[in-house]
Amino acid sequence: MSLRLLITGATGQVGWHLQRTLAPLGQVMAIDVEQVDLTDLEALFRTVRDFAPDVVANAAAYTAVDKAESEPELARALNVNAPARIAEECARRGALMIHYSTDYVYDGSKSGPYEEDDATGPLNVYGQTKLEGDQAIAARGCASIILRTTWVYDIRGKNFLRTVLRLAREREELRMVGDQIGAPTWARGLAEATTIILAKCCERRANAGTWPSGIFHLTGGGKTSWAGFAQAILEDYDSLVSWPAEMGEFGGQLKAKRVVAITSDQYQTPARRPLNSVLSNAKVESTFGIVMPDWRSQLRLAMQDAIR
Repeated sequence: MSLRLLITGATGQVGWHLQRTLAPLGQVMAIDVEQVDLTDLEALFRTVRDFAPDVVANAAAYTAVDKAESEPELARALNVNAPARIAEECARRGALMIHYSTDYVYDGSKSGPYEEDDATGPLNVYGQTKLEGDQAIAARGCASIILRTTWVYDIRGKNFLRTVLRLAREREELRMVGDQIGAPTWARGLAEATTIILAKCCERRANAGTWPSGIFHLTGGGKTSWAGFAQAILEDYDSLVSWPAEMGEFGGQLKAKRVVAITSDQYQTPARRPLNSVLSNAKVESTFGIVMPDWRSQLRLAMQDAIR
């Protein structure tokens, strides 16, 4: 079965990879703000209606966590109103909506990994708008796969990996938060897992006549702190840069060799973050057979892609 697939957020970390991983499943149309302003709900509606997709992968979002505190209306427009409009059109035409959500819908007070049915309690505007987006999609009644993930990074775009490498070229030592725990998730691994999930959704639709729906956690395996993540980046970079490497962003030596862990109180930000962002992948494993690689092995693969 060849699908018609619409991807939003085409130039974002996940959307960029989705264009490549989803291509074997059918005809892909990828849009970003240059093609469609997602705050213009009628333009968004017309785009979905005119392309008539079987599946919409909504990888677009307002993700500037701290800035959202001063731009709640824009965050809500992109994280709530736009997904709700897409969901309405998906419901009308019987299409499946794949949507990406976040660990920030939880308050981080749980001692162990979060399950999908645990109580939510966002600590910031970003988390609140993402939760409202999840709820708005469910309320529209379309078939939907909502994937909550954590600490997404890539070798392109604006993210923690590239920030660490930039700072490590400027400083002898890095100070990073050590009391917030989560699972770094490579954007490409997330896109590849999404493609497997979609293929299995197609099988179930062919057998049962309907798309499956639900909220699922999908993150890198294991856990670490931001400080631990940063230290791993430095270690992998140093071990790989001895390869023949271009002298660019991912070439040459770093000044910083160690990371000092600090507390959240020592690094004040406009938006509060959950201390525990670890999500259980048990449901996505049992439902779709997806076993996500450990975050450390994902990081090394990402670094290998960057350093040539």
